[in-house]
Amino acid sequence: MLLVALGIGVLAVIASALLGPKKATRAKLMAYESGNDPQGGGVGTDQRFPVHFYLVAMLFIVFDIETAFFYPLAVAYQKLVPFVFFEAVTFVALLLVGYYYILKKGVLEWT
Repeated sequence: MLLVALGIGVLAVIASALLGPKKATRAKLMAYESGNDPQGGGVGTDQRFPVHFYLVAMLFIVFDIETAFFYPLAVAYQKLVPFVFFEAVTFVALLLVGYYYILKKGVLEWT
């Protein structure tokens, strides 16, 4: 299964390199910032860079990993030992502590 997954990934990269458009324009080479044109000079400026978008993206990755962890657990739940249930509860408790922390820090407030 690992070889099939790696093969699909390599095949997708090769196919996009061979079949994709090769014409580089200013718009295609420009950095992407949530559909807006990039602003500011970057390193060495006095502007603060808003990081909310990136924090929410990292939170999505964390909760996506949670889903990937729980799917096999739910499928094989009948055959697992009771200790696995307590591992899952501990995992959810840690995620809830993290979720409470980000709510208190105001990461999800976009105003």
